[in-house]
Amino acid sequence: MAASPVTIRWPNGHTSQCLAGCDWLLAARTAGVTIPTGCLGGSCGACEIEVNGQVVRACIATVPASRSGALNVELASDPYW
Repeated sequence: MAASPVTIRWPNGHTSQCLAGCDWLLAARTAGVTIPTGCLGGSCGACEIEVNGQVVRACIATVPASRSGALNVELASDPYW
């Protein structure tokens, strides 16, 4: 089964499209959005984003398929970073 296109709505108001399964950091960079990173291994939490209300570590996750075809992304804010 081929990956389906997903529209991503970023915190800065921009939207972009990528295929389900694309790396989150690459999808963000392509859209001109910077997601903070730390360890790039999923341990530190610096890259946490909220995707449709669920926290995801962008450095180790991929863009999921979406029934609606769209995802809303918010940058998580950690007061300790």
